[in-house]
Amino acid sequence: MKEKPSREKTIAVLPFVNMSGSEEMEYFSDGITEEIINALARISQLKVTSRTSSFFFKNKNIPIGQIARELNVTTILEGSVRLAANTIRITAQLIHAEEDFHFWSESWDRMLDNIFEIQDEISLLIADKLREQYGHLDIQDHLIETKTANIEAYEYFLKGRYHFNKWNPEDAGKAIDFYEMAIKLDPIHTDSYVGLADAYSFFAVTELMPAEEAWQKSRENMDKAYALNPGNAGVHYLLANYSFFYEANFQEALKHGLKSIELKHNYPEAQQFISLLYLISGDTAKAKEYLEVAHSIDPLSQETLFYRAYYQYRAENFSEALSLFDEALKNNPQNIPAYIVRSYCLLKLGQYNETISFLENMPNEIVVHDERLGILNLAYILKKDTVKSEEYFNKLYEAAQNPKSFQAHSYLYLAYANLNETDKAFNWLKETIKLKSSVLLLNYTDPLANSLKDYPRYGEYKNRLYGHQPVIASTANAKAPLLDAATVEAFSNKLTKFVTEEQPFLIPNLSLRLLADQVEIHPNKLSWLLNERIEKNFNEFINYYRIEYFKQLAIDPKNSHISLIGLAYESGFNSKTVFNTYFKKETGMTPKEFLKQNA
Repeated sequence: MKEKPSREKTIAVLPFVNMSGSEEMEYFSDGITEEIINALARISQLKVTSRTSSFFFKNKNIPIGQIARELNVTTILEGSVRLAANTIRITAQLIHAEEDFHFWSESWDRMLDNIFEIQDEISLLIADKLREQYGHLDIQDHLIETKTANIEAYEYFLKGRYHFNKWNPEDAGKAIDFYEMAIKLDPIHTDSYVGLADAYSFFAVTELMPAEEAWQKSRENMDKAYALNPGNAGVHYLLANYSFFYEANFQEALKHGLKSIELKHNYPEAQQFISLLYLISGDTAKAKEYLEVAHSIDPLSQETLFYRAYYQYRAENFSEALSLFDEALKNNPQNIPAYIVRSYCLLKLGQYNETISFLENMPNEIVVHDERLGILNLAYILKKDTVKSEEYFNKLYEAAQNPKSFQAHSYLYLAYANLNETDKAFNWLKETIKLKSSVLLLNYTDPLANSLKDYPRYGEYKNRLYGHQPVIASTANAKAPLLDAATVEAFSNKLTKFVTEEQPFLIPNLSLRLLADQVEIHPNKLSWLLNERIEKNFNEFINYYRIEYFKQLAIDPKNSHISLIGLAYESGFNSKTVFNTYFKKETGMTPKEFLKQNA
């Protein structure tokens, strides 16, 4: 049996519309959307577009078909949330984007106290409808678990996440306040500790707080979250960042990064971070593999765009990298990493004057002094401007005497490399490697250090910095069949006999789970059986029988007084669009053409 294109098992969850009559409730509708995204992302065979790319379309009047093409998905989920006092109303509908029809919709009215049960019910039902429409998925018994018994704590958490997702210092500060309020009400709420760790790591990396203090606060909250739930993917991702950026421990960073995607495959931030780790350690093939996964999940993310540009730079496709960095800076003129690595591209392309001019015009508010000093020094060295290169080198050397000036340490290493002072480069490394610099981890294998790469000492230091890469089992290995041959034969016969004799397809709201109950087969096994043995998804299987039943009714003269759509409804269909779509797909003609042909 040929496997169907993976694009069929793809979905984007658009931001649910806030129908509560107050903009202040936006955090709640956004929160419901994120919870459903995260729940569906737990299904390994389903590719779920990340929050960043889905929320790009918030409050934008763009046709569903266009959104689906931009996100490269087949299915769109859209819905709304209305919160009033202690009650909640949620509506949701699934849209087959290419054929532009809604193949499922539902609404729920519940008490807010049952919010996690509602989210789990919705997520499971959506997952069921996806596999009925597109093919087999292994679905867990629960996709969302109760995370707190305190609804007020959960609301504070949602408010915290809502503000943190705005990615600016003021809102990150508000997020910390809300997370702390949630923890006061529920001291064992794991997600709020993860949120605090994430917020403090944001302040640490951006140096908007003293880095040492911010990293310590971040680590304290990581440890609390880990103690509560060591299987939380977000905790491992944050531990990976902490290991890399604070401890400069490449192996620990890689270990936690790989663990985070083992726990949550649809995790673009973790996928691209692992890509970065493999890239700087010299394994471009693995780096590309993880980056492509990240891009497929989060195609509109500016962060993913940066990593794509950085990959091209490291692969020494400098012109292509330059073009992507230009796109990144057009979208965000405050993107500091894009400024820096774009400068590297110009240097490698021999455009030294352009590099100098570009850096001099860099907005002052985003200038990192030692970073610009180091790159200008490299530009003058490569330009062979002896006077200027000596002037900037002396300034860089002086700055590098500070044990905390990690950028200066790294650029002094690159300066020695480009001055062809090999021994000085390696002697400097011998001193600075003890200082645990993540900047050195990033820049040691940079193309700007190519002149050192043929020396034996280079390989020795590379092994010290990055160590040996773990052997990763191939994800391409085929899984063992869910059912053995004898069971397949028995279940197939049982299913065919039941459907033929009992005609369950005449039930308009028949679901895969309901049919599984009737034939006493686990839903996952029935789903697998339909796809692997019968080679149809559930809807194709059931609608085939409905169409055959319709044909018998349509050509019977006794039914000539009944309309075609009336006969379709009697055959188990509950949608005119679905009936016409499947009839044409199955027979190659419209119902009217069939009737005319058989008159």
